[in-house]
Amino acid sequence: MAKTKTTYFCKNCGMESAKWIGRCPGCGEWNTMTEEPVVSKSKLPMFNTSDMQRNRHTQAVKIGEIKAEDLPRIKLPSNELNRVLGGGLVPGSIILIGGEPGIGKSTLVLQNVLRIRSRKVLYVSGEESAQQLKMRADRIAGDKIDCECYLACETSLSGIFACIEANRPDIVIVDSIQTIASDELESAAGSVTQVRECASAFLKYAKQANTPVILIGHINKEGSIAGPKVLEHIVDAVLQFEGDNHYLYRILRSIKNRFGSTSEIGIYEMKESGLREVTNPSEMLLSQSDEALSGIAIGVTVEGARPFVVEAQALVSTAAYGTAQRSVTGFDSKRMNMLLAVLEKRVGFKLAQKDVFLNIAGGLRVNDPAIDLAVISAILSSNVDMPIHQGICLSGEVGLSGEIRQVTRIDQRIGEAEKLGFKTILIPKNNTKGINLSRYKINIVEVAKVEEAFKHLFG
Repeated sequence: MAKTKTTYFCKNCGMESAKWIGRCPGCGEWNTMTEEPVVSKSKLPMFNTSDMQRNRHTQAVKIGEIKAEDLPRIKLPSNELNRVLGGGLVPGSIILIGGEPGIGKSTLVLQNVLRIRSRKVLYVSGEESAQQLKMRADRIAGDKIDCECYLACETSLSGIFACIEANRPDIVIVDSIQTIASDELESAAGSVTQVRECASAFLKYAKQANTPVILIGHINKEGSIAGPKVLEHIVDAVLQFEGDNHYLYRILRSIKNRFGSTSEIGIYEMKESGLREVTNPSEMLLSQSDEALSGIAIGVTVEGARPFVVEAQALVSTAAYGTAQRSVTGFDSKRMNMLLAVLEKRVGFKLAQKDVFLNIAGGLRVNDPAIDLAVISAILSSNVDMPIHQGICLSGEVGLSGEIRQVTRIDQRIGEAEKLGFKTILIPKNNTKGINLSRYKINIVEVAKVEEAFKHLFG
């Protein structure tokens, strides 16, 4: 028998090589080449396109002659999902949703399609049986399921397109792309070749049939979507579903979106009956304690284009061992060390021999530098054991010289603090240029240095 020929593909960019090499010449990544069998240019199973114009000739058109029109959108029942997508599903688009196992990707998609009444949906599952999906659907929607949603448990690409041809759905869901395989390819499902070719087949179908396709994908241990990086280039939008299984909250974040902004996020709360939209996350991320406690400071952050209020909790105690501990949850540990150095050098508080523990309440991870002022205020509050008044919130970036630097979207931050009933907000000096402050009832205090903020907080 003739020996099977193999070639090497880069998992990151999809570049092909005749032999194994340590570093991909296409993207420069190390140890990303995987061996795959060589397949001849075969006819992948595809849907019947006899009723479509298969021999259309593309003509170049002047860009000035093209009419800019708003894309028609298919509104989904979840307003949070519509916001992240840019207003809804675009016909002919292909969407990729990734996330950790058990985070709620399938639940998010299934509870949306179960509430669609006017369109036929085909849900293709390569991981679960029809009985498992029915049990989940009953848990989400109850016993009364009234929708045009059809289930197909299939992993063969040819079988999926046969089902599509028979049902002619308006929306196609594939859960997950790593379990789908083409019979014309000898490699196993989930390999670089299978993922790339199957995704290309769904892309061709979506564009020719003008039907939106939603792909659900796994992620690897590095946190990126499994399979070749070219998979993210093929699709129109990549949504990342993030969160911790030990916490209730989930964040849907847009990494790539050809039809909308990548700065929008959607927040959900995991419940027994499915995912619930969190329309006002600020109220749920704040503790409801009436007693003023030391080590707690409220900061106003912005995730994407959405402002909300978070609670920074700090605990400072004398080091029980020789080396002081630094423990951080929900915040960058290197940035906290920088803020501790600013407190010691610029303000004069000796924290080198003390343990510092910092936590952002609610299980969220905050990368906004405007939370710096709240972090150092919580640390100092715990160090001197003096609580910060509950009606005060803070927003400002701390520089290495101890100055409070200006932050973006300050008007949205002030409005969010006022909406939640805060009486005072500390912001960077000269950060309100061009903003009409008379429309706000909240007391706005502008500070230029860390010392000024501490004097206002602790007297």
